[in-house]
Amino acid sequence: MSQLTRPRVAIIGLGFGAEFIPIYQRHPNAELAAICQRNPETLREVGDKFGVEKRYTDYAELLKDPAIDAVHINTPIPNHAEQTLQALRAGKHVACTVPMATSVEDCKAIVDLCAQTGLRYMMMETVVYAREFLFMQELYREGKLGRLQFLKASHQQDMDGWPGYWPGLPPMYYATHCVGPVLGLARNQASHVSCFGSGTIREEMHSCYGSPFAVETTHIKFKDSDLSAHVYRSLFDVARQYRESFEVYGSKQAVEWPLVEGRPLVLHTAKKPEPEIPSEMECPDFGHLLPKEIAGFTKGGVYSDKEGDEHLSFIQGGGHGGSHPHLVHQFVELLRGTGEGYPNAVQSANITLCGILAHQSAQQNGAVLPLPEWSLQ
Repeated sequence: MSQLTRPRVAIIGLGFGAEFIPIYQRHPNAELAAICQRNPETLREVGDKFGVEKRYTDYAELLKDPAIDAVHINTPIPNHAEQTLQALRAGKHVACTVPMATSVEDCKAIVDLCAQTGLRYMMMETVVYAREFLFMQELYREGKLGRLQFLKASHQQDMDGWPGYWPGLPPMYYATHCVGPVLGLARNQASHVSCFGSGTIREEMHSCYGSPFAVETTHIKFKDSDLSAHVYRSLFDVARQYRESFEVYGSKQAVEWPLVEGRPLVLHTAKKPEPEIPSEMECPDFGHLLPKEIAGFTKGGVYSDKEGDEHLSFIQGGGHGGSHPHLVHQFVELLRGTGEGYPNAVQSANITLCGILAHQSAQQNGAVLPLPEWSLQ
């Protein structure tokens, strides 16, 4: 597959997806080629606001456009797999918001099609490009953490009032926000998972997915490594402020997420006098890793012309840690042949399947389930 000098990208879905329009427009090596939204009124409003000329209400028609190299999918979770497969069959590269899919079979179909076509796929997981993750990754790559000993992550959020497919969603069913960082730090892959459910959500939601669990807590064993990780997630009937946390424990240093949103990270340094081991520190921003034209998008208040206009996932997600311009830049550079584009199709499947199989494990009282071999390539 030949590399693209200036990829022409179409954004599919304009709720959360509209957050990315100005980033693509200002990226020096990309072109925002089109936008797509089924609702004509929303399409007109967003297109007019951002000055996007080419607009589609029909995704199938957009995929026929030879002036589009790639699609960035931001539609509801149940649509991700089929829209990704449609795009790959049409010869388009794909960036897709999380999760990759909701079944083992669909994850494999995407991996297989990417291998057959040579087309690029990147799952747009926000946490692995959030400033906190990038800070911990910098410490790891510089050797300051020492030997990695353990990783932990959580995603707790109150999803009451969210529409459509959300009510009763099993906690680990879509768990990329807590699985992604534990695997992504050192680019590990999961080989096995074991999960227990805990607590019970309201009975009227049990029938939605056949799951009663209020919390699901999972252990992940890494492939070809002495490491394991602990992740947990809750979505309904658990009294907890929103928290999308990631913690790493090394032999020299460890970094822990604050218990309350907005507080500093806690850095622990080994072999200091006991009272001096922990220290609070403000996480640096990593806009310097980006082209100057989009570096400002790592900071708050840049996604909207007026307060309160941001998408609900951006507001409740604490701004996603300034990750959006990093995601765009990684995808663009992947298509240009100069970027890693983490996570790729196989890595995305491994991350996504951790959640899917963890829920299956919880339904089997904690059974240890292996990840499929094709997700460990």
